[in-house]
Amino acid sequence: MHIRKFFLKILHIYIFFCTFAAMLKLLLILSILTSHPQTQDANVGILICDYHSGDTIDAYRANAVIPPASTMKLLTAATALEMWGGDYRIQTPITYSGYIQDGVLYGNLYIEGRGDPTFGSRYVGSHSFLYKWVRELKRAGIKKIMGDVVGDASYFDGDALNPAWLWEDAGNYYAPGIFALSYLDNTMNIVLKSGAVGSIATVLHTTPEVPEVEFENHIRCTHISYDGAFVHGVPYNNTRYLVGSVPSNRQTFGVRGDMPNPGLILVRDLTGVLRQSGIEVDSTETYLSEMPRFAPVRTLLFMHESEPLSEIIRHTEQESDNLYAEMLFRIFGSKYTLPCSIHNSTDFIREYWRNRGVSFRTAKILDGCGLAPQDAISPAMFVQLLRYMYGSKNKDVFLETLPCSGESGTLSSFLRGTPLHGKVCAKSGTIGGTKNYAGYIFLPDGRVWVFAVMVNSANCKSKKLQRIIEQYLLNVYQANT
Repeated sequence: MHIRKFFLKILHIYIFFCTFAAMLKLLLILSILTSHPQTQDANVGILICDYHSGDTIDAYRANAVIPPASTMKLLTAATALEMWGGDYRIQTPITYSGYIQDGVLYGNLYIEGRGDPTFGSRYVGSHSFLYKWVRELKRAGIKKIMGDVVGDASYFDGDALNPAWLWEDAGNYYAPGIFALSYLDNTMNIVLKSGAVGSIATVLHTTPEVPEVEFENHIRCTHISYDGAFVHGVPYNNTRYLVGSVPSNRQTFGVRGDMPNPGLILVRDLTGVLRQSGIEVDSTETYLSEMPRFAPVRTLLFMHESEPLSEIIRHTEQESDNLYAEMLFRIFGSKYTLPCSIHNSTDFIREYWRNRGVSFRTAKILDGCGLAPQDAISPAMFVQLLRYMYGSKNKDVFLETLPCSGESGTLSSFLRGTPLHGKVCAKSGTIGGTKNYAGYIFLPDGRVWVFAVMVNSANCKSKKLQRIIEQYLLNVYQANT
């Protein structure tokens, strides 16, 4: 009996020291992030847990709310997939007022935007959709339109520029205006000709042509070899301010910026295609940003459908597309009232996930893409969301949309050539001193870790911060395998 008690005591001591050693090892690993000279004063939050057991692998300030940057797109994508499923297609009604008689439409033709981001997009969808629309009009017997061709964007409210975004971002390609009727990714290519070092570049033209736009141009030609130019402006205002620098002595050099009113350009292009196809249009192009009080009755002519939602979200997550994410986010608001608003979208997201046991009560959700610097979500919230999605019927579609470490999307350089190459599916988030990763780590023995590593206000460049986080994750992985 005494010998048994002795061995039990020895076993307890052994377990204690093993546990202590493991904890010490994890603390040393954690210090890679929390004590590194370039991150020791940063706002750091970490949570890594085993999906099946629920055991915490590592944690540090897991409930601290931190700017998510583009990891916010995880929340937008998960919400959209759970609401609609991967096969869902965003519908855009093409309608008319008045009546059709003897091949003549006596009334207006309407394109009723419902938040589809893919019209004319360089990423998803067909560029021939305008010709398909013309074929539908001909199938309806329309040979002439005695009325206006109207782009109707009244499905969203008037906040085409999210008030939570930084003013300095407005007008750039990554922060275009958000309209219910989108076109060409809501951007234009500003074609420049650059001269000698120190001179001001010349604006040649834009693609597409936007004759209303006026440029106040301050772009200088320098020794750089990259695009160092910025475009500033706001929706509906036709003035664009060009600043920064571009390479010298280039016959042409393109700079992307947003279009003031993309829906109007869509209507203009449609009118041109109608005329080219033999349909007379005796009207002007018109744009509606809000529904008039006394609107004529409309009749559905046909319904345009987007590519499947899975394709839209795959591009959103892989390339971290702000426009696509923000368009989906705005559509959420339709579940409350029309027109869709940012406030309604935020309220809907909170309520939707609260009813599914995932709380964003202490989070700040001001957009769907993470561009707002005041967005704030904790690692624990992301892990809750990710655990839910791994058990969802939409799990496979959700995983397929995420970038893979060392292989695809915004993770193509992340953990490349390391033991975690191809074993991490996650969304990254990067914005001035912030680097976040949230997703899944797949271990060789079949275990699945759900994780969120968030670092804000670090004192180093993005690439360096990426390397620090990579080393931390590799050390955690090696310590547990």
